[in-house]
Amino acid sequence: MRIDKFLKVSRLIKRRTLAKEVASQGRITVNGNKAKAGTELSPGDEVTIYFGTKTLKIKVEELHDTTKKDAASSMYTVLEESGPAETSS
Repeated sequence: MRIDKFLKVSRLIKRRTLAKEVASQGRITVNGNKAKAGTELSPGDEVTIYFGTKTLKIKVEELHDTTKKDAASSMYTVLEESGPAETSS
């Protein structure tokens, strides 16, 4: 499965066009290598996404063409999450 589709189906990024844009800017790596939107993923791959000041590192667990919102998080495991601390108002 292409990484842009995985990010949309897993709901890590809301739109596939946005996932393509993030990939084209070089802000996604797969197993340590920069990824393009068409990079193919397999279960076990480690993906790092750089969102502005936040970094998210995940491990791909399973691939589905479609999924319900409740099951989307089962497609990956968060390995590391870093960024600014959230403050409550």
